[in-house]
Amino acid sequence: MVSWTHLIRFVAIEDHQIHLGQLVDTSRDVGQDSVNGKDIAAYLIDGNVFDGRVTDQIYHVKQLLSPISGEQCDYIRCLGLNYADHARECNLELPKAPILFTKPRSALSGPYPAPINIPKCAQDGTSDYEAELCVVIGKTGRDIPEEKALDHVLGYTASNDISARGFQRVNAQWSFSKGLDGSCPIGPVLVAPSVIPDPQKLVIKAIYNDTVVQDGHTRDMIFNVKKQISYLSQGTTLAAGSLILTGTPAGIGCLRKPKVVLQHGDSICIEVGQIGTLVNKVRYEER
Repeated sequence: MVSWTHLIRFVAIEDHQIHLGQLVDTSRDVGQDSVNGKDIAAYLIDGNVFDGRVTDQIYHVKQLLSPISGEQCDYIRCLGLNYADHARECNLELPKAPILFTKPRSALSGPYPAPINIPKCAQDGTSDYEAELCVVIGKTGRDIPEEKALDHVLGYTASNDISARGFQRVNAQWSFSKGLDGSCPIGPVLVAPSVIPDPQKLVIKAIYNDTVVQDGHTRDMIFNVKKQISYLSQGTTLAAGSLILTGTPAGIGCLRKPKVVLQHGDSICIEVGQIGTLVNKVRYEER
């Protein structure tokens, strides 16, 4: 068990270097504090995200980064149609088994000030958001039984499954349409299972330009986190550093009336209970 409870990865004001830290004030929404320019203090962590030890040395945040780095991220696994209300809004039957796709590590991004980049190929009026709980695996396993699944969790954070619906509609495989560079922002903080012993008790929202567009709850997952970990580890090594994006509730942009499209300069926030808010601004490339 790690000694931290609320881990951030950040560039420090003191030395302009990248560090891991334990938030000093865990009651704050560090994502919103970063956007609002408020002071964020953290106890430095000695070691890496898997075995780090919290020290008593305090540094201050210049810039928040994704809590898991690209080098530490082994693989990004994602579930589609994993909330009953989302399946209904898509006019689809509830899946009998998890619907899976993957994202490349080049999709991994972080919280504000990191932007959501929309490449020119996806600037077709179909860029979309999906609020999701992200599970980070901390202990490698294979054929993990459901009753031991949460023992393999390093922590939980917020994520946004950015989707290019134009590409998604013409290809039955979703990995390309959902795997563009920077299409998987996560953060702002990684919260330990000691704080979130039951991941099915979390409110999850998407807020687009100050309007709530998704308002769900993780209890409404079709396949809960335990089932996901167990299913994904069947005959397959689920390595430490793997990310699991656990699906999104109803309210995606392409199905709203009127529909919502991520536009240059927009703000999109993913708010998850006990974790805080992942904030990103949208940037259209080559503008």
